[in-house]
Amino acid sequence: MSLILLEFPESFETDRLLIRAPLWGDGVAVNEAVRESAEDLRRWLPFANNIPSVEESEAFVRKARLNFQERTDLVLHLFDKQTGSFVGSSGLHRIDWEARKFEIGYWIRSSCSGKGLMTEAVNGITDYAIRELEANRVEIRVDYKNTRSQHIAERTGFSLEGIHRNWKRDGSGELMDLMIYAKVRGHEY
Repeated sequence: MSLILLEFPESFETDRLLIRAPLWGDGVAVNEAVRESAEDLRRWLPFANNIPSVEESEAFVRKARLNFQERTDLVLHLFDKQTGSFVGSSGLHRIDWEARKFEIGYWIRSSCSGKGLMTEAVNGITDYAIRELEANRVEIRVDYKNTRSQHIAERTGFSLEGIHRNWKRDGSGELMDLMIYAKVRGHEY
């Protein structure tokens, strides 16, 4: 079966969040959040090193939309249900459809940090992957120095499977250690 024929919802909700596939026009909100949060994001996410223009953010969103439709990468945007404001981005990446394996990546805008929204999003996205995509394995990969992301993985019930020492060089050229957390069908869920 062709991946493009796979049917699953493009949006779902948690208690406080609307989580949905990117739509054309989301670039302005994404750009605003990246600009607000660049200092917090730079250390962990290379895209924040060069703050994009609104046009570049919109181009990214449109490519993410196409990738979602092709089922090759599932970027998900997070919106506060009460205000409608863009909270951050997450998604299911490095997809292996044959094994039904996915990796959750995530970032939150600085003004929304510390409110439990990303923990809520990761729980919702994990449930979505299990229920809608029949996930057998969901991973979270975290830089060893990124304790906030580690805490999200731990709070959401992911198990630390191991640490890859000297995995690669980070944005500053230092060798980083990569922590791999996972939930595996038949074990944690």
